[in-house]
Amino acid sequence: MKASRLFLVLSLLVSVASASDRWETLQAIHWIENPTESVAPGRFGELGAYQFRRSTWQMHTKQPFHLATNRAESDKVAVAHYEWIKRGLERNGIEASPFNIALAWNAGLSAVVERRVPSVSRGYASRVVNLVNDLKARQMVAR
Repeated sequence: MKASRLFLVLSLLVSVASASDRWETLQAIHWIENPTESVAPGRFGELGAYQFRRSTWQMHTKQPFHLATNRAESDKVAVAHYEWIKRGLERNGIEASPFNIALAWNAGLSAVVERRVPSVSRGYASRVVNLVNDLKARQMVAR
């Protein structure tokens, strides 16, 4: 196989793996944040499957905040937020692993970059990783 073709195949595999991690990580975050699909606001006014705060929602969309309870709209913003976190971690030399993505999702990107993450956020990220690993194991069994 030519080097250029091999590079293309490897790039596609990395892209597929990255998209898979994203889906699994977002699914795990959803299961932790709002497993019952409640439309009631959270303690700090969070809404939707991923319990977005208004400011986070507005970072990624012009859609009204109340649409955070619409799963399709919420998924779009979740992907945008995931990618924003991923870029921020990578820009600061931090691996964009499911653990670090979840850590930044819960504690904020700046807290992760500045290494001042509360222990409760570490517990949250560990729960996300456990769910991600479970999802991956289920996919392997299904194949």
